[in-house]
Amino acid sequence: MQRLDYSIILKFVEKNSKVLDLGCGDGELLRLLEQKEGVEGVGIENDEQMIYSCVKKDVTVEHADIDQGLPDFPDSFFDYVIINFTLQETKKPSKVIREALRVGKHVIVSFPNFAYYKVRFYLGFIGKTPSTEALPYRWDESPNLHYFTINDFIEFCNAEKIKIERFTGFTGQSVKKILPNLLAEKAIFLLTK
Repeated sequence: MQRLDYSIILKFVEKNSKVLDLGCGDGELLRLLEQKEGVEGVGIENDEQMIYSCVKKDVTVEHADIDQGLPDFPDSFFDYVIINFTLQETKKPSKVIREALRVGKHVIVSFPNFAYYKVRFYLGFIGKTPSTEALPYRWDESPNLHYFTINDFIEFCNAEKIKIERFTGFTGQSVKKILPNLLAEKAIFLLTK
């Protein structure tokens, strides 16, 4: 079964688009976009093992740190820039989003929702760092640097005058339309300037 975040992103991206995937991991999402939507894709990844996985899948990938910006790409060069479960691991999320909006006409951002009810329960009643599907790491091994919620992200977009075109909150294989800040473990936003 295909990951729900991949299915949602496939619906957000128009066929035959130019796509940049920031923190593309093993390249599986870009490979799916190329196969199913006919996109012309490029990934940026910092982890060498993930780069090898991309190459094995014939995914075009560059070795770079997205926290350093995207100086190799001109304004509005891509139709879509994807930041799939990477933003919370960056040092300067606002800089990464500004650069993504500079080089892309649309930006797709997904992240774990730290206001998810199970996370709240762990912190509030158990008094420990939560462990969920979206947050599988022990506190000292977590790559996450920023812990934010769906409401935090909406407030950020409003303050930065970033337009939210679409939003989906989900848990597992289920979309959460009611109280997503509480009931959705993960979120995906489609943004424009």
